[in-house]
Parts: sequence; structure tokens; C-alpha cells
Amino acid sequence: MEYTDQFSQKVIGAFGAIGEKWLEELDSIVQNYIKKWNLTFVAPVDNLSYNYVVKVKDAEDNPFILKIGIPNYDFSNEIRTLETYGGKGCVAIIKSDAENGAMLLEHILPGTMLTKVEELNSISHFAKVWSALRQSVKKNANHPSIGNWMESLDRFQATNPTNQGLISDDFICLAKTYFMEITNSSKGSELLHGDLHHENILYSDTHGWIAIDPKGVTGDPYFDTTSFLINQLFNKPNPKKVLEQRVNLLCDEMQMDKNRLLKAAIAMSILYACWGIDDNNSDWKNTYLCAQWFEEFRSPNLLDS
Repeated sequence: MEYTDQFSQKVIGAFGAIGEKWLEELDSIVQNYIKKWNLTFVAPVDNLSYNYVVKVKDAEDNPFILKIGIPNYDFSNEIRTLETYGGKGCVAIIKSDAENGAMLLEHILPGTMLTKVEELNSISHFAKVWSALRQSVKKNANHPSIGNWMESLDRFQATNPTNQGLISDDFICLAKTYFMEITNSSKGSELLHGDLHHENILYSDTHGWIAIDPKGVTGDPYFDTTSFLINQLFNKPNPKKVLEQRVNLLCDEMQMDKNRLLKAAIAMSILYACWGIDDNNSDWKNTYLCAQWFEEFRSPNLLDS
């Protein structure tokens, strides 16, 4: 089976011996679903992460995406999330086998990423996708919550002494405080994409701009903006200025409360920075810097000082 060393390293790094065994069996797994679902293998996608994703065609030569992953809660949760969205604002799921880690998805064509769009226009496209994804949480739905994610902050504090000079304890506490403020004042928890940024928003000739790869997490919808705000930022000449512009334009576009948006963004970006440290990802420093900038943007407009 064709994949890069980087892909195998990611899988083994994340899943250990289970990932290693899965990679050994990957060829037979893919071939099994090619046969089972009467597909023709075309080629793997270029940007593999933790799942093996390939372009395929059915018996009528229609294009689809076959996604194979390690069977676990997260993979099953993505299937549940896609089924809930039902193709509204998000790629449609055609078939699935959660128990064995497989799903067949609509192929978004031409699949242009939002990264290719000029900065100002990308705000409008993001806003439309964000709005299209708004869904109430189904009764007895088995999704993680933003609150579950925020438990990582407690674990981070327990394992990272405050004198290490990574993320200040003051900002960890601030993230927890803002998370609780947003949650306690929420109009209601919704099903969120959980990772809605430029690379996960593609252009479809059929649907227009549409999301892919949802994490499927529940919480206040303000929490579902941070991934976009801080993404594709530090390749800009003046990232702080671009970030402030994004915040202002997004609030104008979607009629969002700026102070509330900034609090949600601080909570989420501190969470992402802690995850980055745990994963040995050097990008955590930029994410932490964004959290500090968000707090600076809040200062001139404090509503509760």
C-alpha cells in the first residue's frame, strides 16, 4: 500500500503497537472494501494525517472517497457526526462500517481549499459554512463535549510545573474561567465541527463551500470559530494585524459579540497550545501567542472590568 514514512510515523506515534499492526494490515483492509463496496482504486490523497484516504470510483465511474482508520471512539464519532449533518454544510457520508473503521464519502470536486481564497473573501465563505453547520444535539447522542476537552487543562497543570516557563498558570486559569463564562451563559449546546479551518473547507461545484473531517464535539457555537481565526496566520507579513482583522470582520459578518468571541478564542487557543506541547508540536508557541493577542484585543473593550 502506498503511503509515506511521515504517515506511518504519525500513526505509530499516535497509536503505538495498535497503529503498527493496523499499517501491516492496511493493504488487505483497503482491498476488502474495494471488493465489498464494488469500487475501483484510483489514488491516495496527498495530505494523509491519521487515516488512510483514497480516491475511488464506483461501477458507474462516479468518484468517491474511501476513508480507512483505526476503529475507535473518534472514528465512530466522526461517522455519527456526518450522519447527523446529513450533507448539510458538510460532506455527505454514503456508507460506513464503524466497527472496522471504514467510510465511503462524497468526493468534493474540484476540492479547492479555502487557503486559496483571498483573506477578506475567506471570512464570508467561512461564515456561510459555519452557519450551515448549526445543529442541535440529538437526544442521547454520544459525542464528546468542549468540557471534556477542557479537562486537558487540569492534566496539563498537574504534569507541567508553573516554573517551566511554557504556558503561564495565569493563562491556564483564564482559559478555564472564560470557558465557564461562555458555557454558563450559552443559549444552548450545539453539535460543533470542532476543527473548522481553511484546509477543512473545500469548494464543490455542486454545493459551493463545504466542510470535511468534523471532530463532532458539543458546546457553545462560539467555540467553533477559533481554529479558523488562528489558522494560516503566521505565513502572513503581520500576523497580529491579520488576526485582529479576522476577529472584527467575523463579528461584523455573523453579528457576534466581540467580547464573547475573544473569551471563547482565548479558552480554545490555550487548550490547543497545551495539546501542542503534549504532542511535541513546536507550533504551540504561535498558538499561545494568539491567546495573548486575543486578550490584548479584549482590553480596550472590556465590558466586565
